[in-house]
Amino acid sequence: MNLATTGLQKPANTALDEVPLAVEVQGLNVSFGDSHVLKNVSVRVKANGVVGLVGESGSGKSTLGKTLVGINVPDSGSIRIGGLDLAGISRSERARMRREIQYIPQDPYSSLSPRRTTGQTLAEALDPVRSDPRKYKREIAEVLECVKLDAAAADKYPHEFSGGQRQRIAIARALILNPKVIIADEITSALDVSVQAEIVRLLRELRGNMDSAMLFISHNLAVTQQVCDEVVVMFQGRIVEHGPIDDVYGNPQHEYTQKLLSSLPGSPGFTLD
Repeated sequence: MNLATTGLQKPANTALDEVPLAVEVQGLNVSFGDSHVLKNVSVRVKANGVVGLVGESGSGKSTLGKTLVGINVPDSGSIRIGGLDLAGISRSERARMRREIQYIPQDPYSSLSPRRTTGQTLAEALDPVRSDPRKYKREIAEVLECVKLDAAAADKYPHEFSGGQRQRIAIARALILNPKVIIADEITSALDVSVQAEIVRLLRELRGNMDSAMLFISHNLAVTQQVCDEVVVMFQGRIVEHGPIDDVYGNPQHEYTQKLLSSLPGSPGFTLD
């Protein structure tokens, strides 16, 4: 998300073969003890693209997201961010890449320090050593405006906000670094339905200025349809379907995808528009 371009529309779609990749995962395997959680997973996310990652609980969605940001260590396979292979980078490059891949967790209640103001939290993202909100007052005000919060929110603590407002702050913390990739891990699931709708509207609006690619992890297929360009369907640690979201939702090819969509109104090919 390039805050300098707020209010502008993203450029017209380039031919698919000309769009660079923000994320390229090849043959990724992840195990925890004897449990093989990710099995030969390969995913591509185009620059500026928003890809939904869906599947039931335990399918491996969050494991993939956390592996991309370095929380989990893969057994094998490769991860490239902006064309850079994470396995072969130096310590200094790895520190820089931590800023290029931002993770938005599911729970807006536990993801923010109760002892820090919003301004301190956002300043810490920019400068973990000094985290002085006065130094970054302009950047903080801009990103708060971007997520529809008043600049005065910078002086408040997490307990002074609703759940939806806290999730907006978590989104702002990811956006303020202008990362190449944002991993949004079930960011609407801890919210009630009306607040979920607010966050979805915000994400759709933000997409007009996206300079970041996004992997949007969710078990909610209806929300995914509203936010994403493409969808990846995971089942038991494997990818069983991947394609443009209208194609997959309108004509699912895999039996598991068909089963997922069968529980939704008007399926296949349902729409919320």
